Amino acid sequence: MGAMNAIHSFPAGAPAHRPWREERRIDGLGTPDADWQAWGGLAALPPVSSVELVPPHRRAIVIAPHPDDEVLACGGLLQLLHARHTQTVLLAVTDGDASHPGSAQYRPQELMRLRPQETMAALHAMGVCDGGGPQVLRARIGDGQVGACIDQLHTMLLQLLRPDDVVFVTWRQDGHPDHEACGVAAALAARACHATLVEVPVWGWHWAEPGDSRVPWNRARRLDFEPQVLHRKRQALGCYHSQLRHDPSTGQPPILGPHVLARLLHPYEIYFI
Repeated sequence: MGAMNAIHSFPAGAPAHRPWREERRIDGLGTPDADWQAWGGLAALPPVSSVELVPPHRRAIVIAPHPDDEVLACGGLLQLLHARHTQTVLLAVTDGDASHPGSAQYRPQELMRLRPQETMAALHAMGVCDGGGPQVLRARIGDGQVGACIDQLHTMLLQLLRPDDVVFVTWRQDGHPDHEACGVAAALAARACHATLVEVPVWGWHWAEPGDSRVPWNRARRLDFEPQVLHRKRQALGCYHSQLRHDPSTGQPPILGPHVLARLLHPYEIYFI
């Protein structure tokens, strides 16, 4: 995860974008996972396969606002695509250097070095680097500054995307400003390049509630996978030590606390198509 900066700036010609609002605020413990699991709506979502999400001979582009978002959002899918030898590109938009403001243990320069290393360890833990793996690109946009640099990200995506690519990105209404800005930039670029856009909720599970009318359930599809895929996803998240440990210098709890992981570690992932 990264800095919670609520400043947005969008390129000329961008479609109307619902601004960041208090109703999507990420604070406290959020909606408990037990509430989500007790709701029958998740089990009733239409199923989708990795082949339906990324048909043969098409390229998957995974856009991660911060190191760890690629695993939280798409860790299961990445493994399924690797097993099918799908060409995959991971675009790391920021290096997550602002995740611990005021910390004496996790200073920005240290995080800028450490968190990309955690990403590579996570990819290896999922087994997606064996026999080739995702091509990893880094935009090196400042953590918490994606909205202010959205024109830069949009231009980069226009240069990267090809027709028939399938672009996976955090949901445009996810609640985290960096996540939302990445979603907007990807939507603009995918439209211009005739690529397919697939959005993934990450922080949406925190502020939304079961059956929430603000969530596009009509677009939601459920990708189920085997327990061993979930096991590797869990191992991959364990590589993000900076996000999983208490910070003694500030007294802050882990960024990825148990309540966050509980909502995202199931043998399925939800995609908005």
